[in-house]
Amino acid sequence: MKFTIVFKHSLFVILIAVLFCLLTFPGLAQKDSVTAKEIVRIADEKMRGLSSQGEYSMTIVRPTWSRTVIMKSWSKGTEYSMIYITSPAREKGQVFLKREKDMWNWVPSIERLIKIPPSMMMQSWMGSDFTNDDLLKESSILKDYSHELSGLEDIRGYACYKISMYPKEEAPVVWGKLVMWISTKDYHRLKTEYYDEDSYLINVENLFDIRKMDDREIPTRMEMVPVDKEGNKTIFEFRNVKFNIDIKESFFSQQNMKRVR
Repeated sequence: MKFTIVFKHSLFVILIAVLFCLLTFPGLAQKDSVTAKEIVRIADEKMRGLSSQGEYSMTIVRPTWSRTVIMKSWSKGTEYSMIYITSPAREKGQVFLKREKDMWNWVPSIERLIKIPPSMMMQSWMGSDFTNDDLLKESSILKDYSHELSGLEDIRGYACYKISMYPKEEAPVVWGKLVMWISTKDYHRLKTEYYDEDSYLINVENLFDIRKMDDREIPTRMEMVPVDKEGNKTIFEFRNVKFNIDIKESFFSQQNMKRVR
């Protein structure tokens, strides 16, 4: 009789402990059923949609100055994107195009179309802390990386999956490793760390201001901070975005770069 009471008490304690873990980290119940790659895919598609059209601002902050760039952007899947700069005046009209593996920049002031080679993917985009690859997404975090669920951590009050991503052999990527935190409840991407090939932390990206944008709730402000440049950061904000719009692949052409507004 005593053994039965002790056994039931122990089982009760275990059940309470399990329930506490599930309530504290609701994503834990899904850990075995949802793969790390699937978590990244859901979060990525939520931010991007099957296609999109929107207006954005990018503010480059330096210790003694700052400047803001306003732009329009169109995308279709992971293979097609176009960015049109609307201000400031000296850069207005510049267009950046990605079509499959090819990328170009149209500079109206000199009426020149410049092809962006893979060797320039790590370079700063328009003087910001984002790279060409960050904004135009030449590499794919789904296709070019392997994904590993490293555990659960809290980020600004959100229980998050911590996912480590390592480039596949021969993958055309610029980063040696990515570590991403995605909320377990709504799959919001809240933080990403960018490491070089020698595993040194280069940039930290934090995402804030979760709010309704078209048909979904997403983080609408990104802050990219280089870890070795004190006082430097770039703030990228979503102003207005429509997802899953009807847009054809033919829109993303060199000819349209000179006409788009």
